[in-house]
Amino acid sequence: MFNIKKTLTIAAGVAGALAFGGAHASADTTDYVVQSGDTLNKISAKYNVSVDKIAAQNNISNVNWIVTGQHLSFATDDTTSTQTASTTTAAADTSSTTQAASTTSSTDNTASTSTQTASTQTASTTTAATSSTTTSSSSSSETAALNALIARESSGNVNATNGQYYGLGQLSAQARSIYGGNTADYNDQLNAMKAYIAARYGTAVNALAHSNSTGWY
Repeated sequence: MFNIKKTLTIAAGVAGALAFGGAHASADTTDYVVQSGDTLNKISAKYNVSVDKIAAQNNISNVNWIVTGQHLSFATDDTTSTQTASTTTAAADTSSTTQAASTTSSTDNTASTSTQTASTQTASTTTAATSSTTTSSSSSSETAALNALIARESSGNVNATNGQYYGLGQLSAQARSIYGGNTADYNDQLNAMKAYIAARYGTAVNALAHSNSTGWY
């Protein structure tokens, strides 16, 4: 009930051989014991193996249900590649005219390389700025969604209770046994709420959308 319905697609890297280069691949098998708070999604991200692959290799019919202490065994791929290259340098002509032409060509190549480097650096800077803006926007949305859930569930009261539900996020006794939050400490309850949301919905934005739709999360 508390695991994420989420499938990550892990792209396998393919190394190409360049100038007499070659590639080889090997596979390893990982044995893993499920810990408290684990989900197949977390395990797949940690070991770079798809949820479907772990489920198939362990005869798991419901990818949203694993139990603490359960043993999982799955193969992981590790691809490495090596490349070698050889360069041959031709002897320069002793003619002064040929030397002048060679110098001009070298200057042109240097200018071309400098232009390409500047263009690459500009593109990298633009990409980094865009990524930073996107990350900041996503973080703001998560914070706003989490605060909205806290206000709706407990109005920020760490001692709020409704039957078996308790604390900032009004977690059930079963949820608290997994994620914590049994104390009256604000950070303890906040971290437990975040862990519960991550396991069940992936993000606070998703959890808030579910709450808006159903009245609970």
